[in-house]
Amino acid sequence: MTSRRSFLAAFYTTLLLVATGTQAQERFITVASTTSTEQSGLFGHLLPAFTKASGIKVRVVALGTGQALDMARRGDADVVFVHDQAAEEKFIVEGYGVKRQEVMYNDFVLIGPKPDPARAAGKDILESLRRIEAAKAPFVSRGDKSGTHAAELRYWKTAGVDLNTRKGLWYRDTGSGMGPALNTAASMNAYILADRGTWLAFKNRGELGIVVEGETRLFNQYGVILVNPARHPHVKQAGGQKFIDWLVSAAGQKMIAEYKIDGEQLFFPNAGR
Repeated sequence: MTSRRSFLAAFYTTLLLVATGTQAQERFITVASTTSTEQSGLFGHLLPAFTKASGIKVRVVALGTGQALDMARRGDADVVFVHDQAAEEKFIVEGYGVKRQEVMYNDFVLIGPKPDPARAAGKDILESLRRIEAAKAPFVSRGDKSGTHAAELRYWKTAGVDLNTRKGLWYRDTGSGMGPALNTAASMNAYILADRGTWLAFKNRGELGIVVEGETRLFNQYGVILVNPARHPHVKQAGGQKFIDWLVSAAGQKMIAEYKIDGEQLFFPNAGR
């Protein structure tokens, strides 16, 4: 009898643990996102508020935009939160995403050594890149298929600089996120394209400063997409949609606007505009 009771107790304990584990699993979502949202400190500011409001925890995998979208294509994320509109729209057309919603924006900045050996400072990003290439001044690229990398390649192409034929030792591909790429630029005293949010949060600046900013081409829009549960049935649709709805809600947009470093706002909410 005692043996039977022990067996039943163990059996029900196991069932309880399984049920508890299942419930715990249902209370988090996975978000594949660009490194700038994490390395700028934005997620550290936003996610505790979302979890408090919803009871859902968010596990962030910070990658370049291209890698984040590839992760979602494999069904390894519930939501993608990135910044390359053309790539995001392609992701949806291919059937991997449900709907793209705009969340916020900031801008790109060209960073470089304060002595500015290429005389790249100004208000025209294209002319600045031409001068960097002409001077063969050290330039660091993320080289990781991120949204920032995609923007950088567009700027070189529009500037008429063919990197396939004119890229040399002066151009350094790092294949890394924004923070590590900025560290490389600081150690080399090189030019680099960065998103403003990560730059403001970056501490190891060395002799680097902003060389070009404020041009309309440098506008940087962020979008959020639910991974298509019809393509990947295990996607946590309810939790993922709740996160998206919160980001674009008045509460989420207010939290984004309130995130500042040294009094400077990093991201500007623009959902539904």
